[in-house]
Amino acid sequence: MNVLLVEDDKQVGEFIVAELLAAGHSCVHALDGEVGQQAASEATYDVMVVDRMMPRIDGLTLIETLRKAGNHTPVLVLSALGEVDDRVQGLHCGADDYLVKPFAMAELLARLEVLHRRVSLAGGDTQTRLVVADLSMDLLRQYVQRRDTPITLQPREYKLLEYLMRNAGQVVTRAMLLEHVWGYHFDPQTNVIDVHVSRLRQKIDKDFEPHLLATVRGTGYRLGPEFVD
Repeated sequence: MNVLLVEDDKQVGEFIVAELLAAGHSCVHALDGEVGQQAASEATYDVMVVDRMMPRIDGLTLIETLRKAGNHTPVLVLSALGEVDDRVQGLHCGADDYLVKPFAMAELLARLEVLHRRVSLAGGDTQTRLVVADLSMDLLRQYVQRRDTPITLQPREYKLLEYLMRNAGQVVTRAMLLEHVWGYHFDPQTNVIDVHVSRLRQKIDKDFEPHLLATVRGTGYRLGPEFVD
């Protein structure tokens, strides 16, 4: 799963991120509601975890704003407010689930997996289109465009871009790409990935600003406009 976590408590947020990564998921952490809203508009996530009480934009307002904008990504509210009325209010604002602090990480993971599985089985909108900045991918038609310009990709380039878009904002290592895009374990020092990334970069970045695909020296790559100079 690719998770967007909106949590202003840095310590709690770092704990959740670490546990998600350890469980094999990816996670983008926004430290307030405004940054969370921006992150949700710039990339596609499988599920979101949103703290209720945050500065700038509170969690419930954030969820209502996203729903009005047509974002139907499953949302789990995380909050210290645990009365029945609090939970009902959260669900009425557009949340799909509500977990009260303090919580067990095992339960949080289980609830997120259920939300993700529910959407996958229903063929929900979050599974049909990926968006990072002005780059979009229609998963049903296998159609990629940047702004209004169609981009033609070879099958391996398409799979590579899809994986990068599903993990937008996160560092993706060469080993991860080999496993998830090529489907096998291999020497991460091989240049097959660099060759394909170079070709992909020519197609999605050469004629556009801002550039989106950054190389993280010695580690891998990261997709997102804020990571490329």
